[in-house]
Amino acid sequence: MSNVVPPSTSAIATSAHAEEPARDNSFWRYLANKIGGALISLAMVILLGFFFFKLLPGDPISRIAREQNLGAEQIAILREQYGLDKPFWQQFVDYLTNVFTLNFGESYVYRKPVSELIGQYFWNTILLTATAAVIAIILGLWLGQKAAWKRGSLFDKLASTTSLVFWSVPTFWLGLILLMIFGGTLKWFPTGGMRSLSAGTDPLSVVLDVAQHLVLPVTTLVAVIYAQYLMVMRSSLIEEMNADYLTTARAKGLREDLVRRRHAVPNALLPTVTLVFLHIGGLIGGAVTVEAVFSWPGLGKLTYEALSGPDLPLLQGTFVVFSAIIIFMNLIADLVYRRLDPRVRHA
Repeated sequence: MSNVVPPSTSAIATSAHAEEPARDNSFWRYLANKIGGALISLAMVILLGFFFFKLLPGDPISRIAREQNLGAEQIAILREQYGLDKPFWQQFVDYLTNVFTLNFGESYVYRKPVSELIGQYFWNTILLTATAAVIAIILGLWLGQKAAWKRGSLFDKLASTTSLVFWSVPTFWLGLILLMIFGGTLKWFPTGGMRSLSAGTDPLSVVLDVAQHLVLPVTTLVAVIYAQYLMVMRSSLIEEMNADYLTTARAKGLREDLVRRRHAVPNALLPTVTLVFLHIGGLIGGAVTVEAVFSWPGLGKLTYEALSGPDLPLLQGTFVVFSAIIIFMNLIADLVYRRLDPRVRHA
C-alpha cells in the first residue's frame, strides 16, 4: 500500500496565488469582450443613424422653402449651407467626421447646433426618467416581495393583476387619460411644460413648480414600468422560498419578517438588479411618447418635433445619444450581473 503525502501549506498557498492571476485574466477578457461588443453595437448605430434617416419621406429644405416662401436661389443657398448639395458619399464622410467630434451639425428647425440643443434638453429628460425609475423600482420591489411572500392571497392577486393591467396599457393613451382627468377636468396639475409663467423665481418656488409639473408624466411612466420589477421580484422570491437556507434560518428561531428581509429578499434581488440597469437605458429612450403628450421639454419632445420636419441633423443626434445610453446601460448590467452572480464570474 503506497503512502499518500498530503500537500504542504506552501504548496496550497502557491496554488491559491496561481488562481488569482487566472481569475484576473478571466475578468479582463470578459470586460474586453463586453466593451468590444458595445463598440460594435455603437458603430452599427452610427451607420444606421445616417442611412435610416436618409430614407425618411419628405424633403426638409422644400418644407422650409414653402413655409418661408423662399425662391430658387435661396433654396440653393440653404442646400449648400447644410451640405445637401454634396454627393451622397461626401455627406456620409461629413456625417462620420461630425459624429466622432460630437458635432451633429445644425438643426434645420431651431437653427442651432444639435449638440447645444441636446445639452440643453438632456438634463430635463434625466430628471423625468430618473424620478420615475426610482419610484417604479421602490414600488415594484416592495410590492413584488410582499406579493411573493403572500402568494395566492388577495393582496397577491390584486397587486399582480393591477400591475399587469397598467403594463399592457399604451403609454400615450394612459398619459392622455391622466391629462384629461387631472389636468383638464379636475385642474389639479398643469397640463404641460416644465414651468408656469406665473410661478415665482425664488429657489423654493421653482422646485415646487417643477415638482407639480412632474407629477402626471412621472405617474404615467411609473404606472407602465413598475410591473416589470414587481413580476420579476415576485417570481425570483417564490423560487427562493423553499430553499434550504431559509429552513435553517427558521430553525434558528428567526421571525418570518426577518427571514424574508435578511435572507430571501437579498438572494432574490439578482435578476431584478440586472433588469434595473437594462431598463434605465430603455426608459430614457422611451420617454419620447410621455414628453410629447405632456410637452415636457426634453430629448423625447425634441425628437418628436424633429420627425415632423424631418430635421435630419437633430434626428441623427438624438438617435445616436439615445442608442449610446442604452448600449452603455446594457454594458453596466452585464458587469453588475457578473459581479453579483458567482456562476457567471467563474464560467
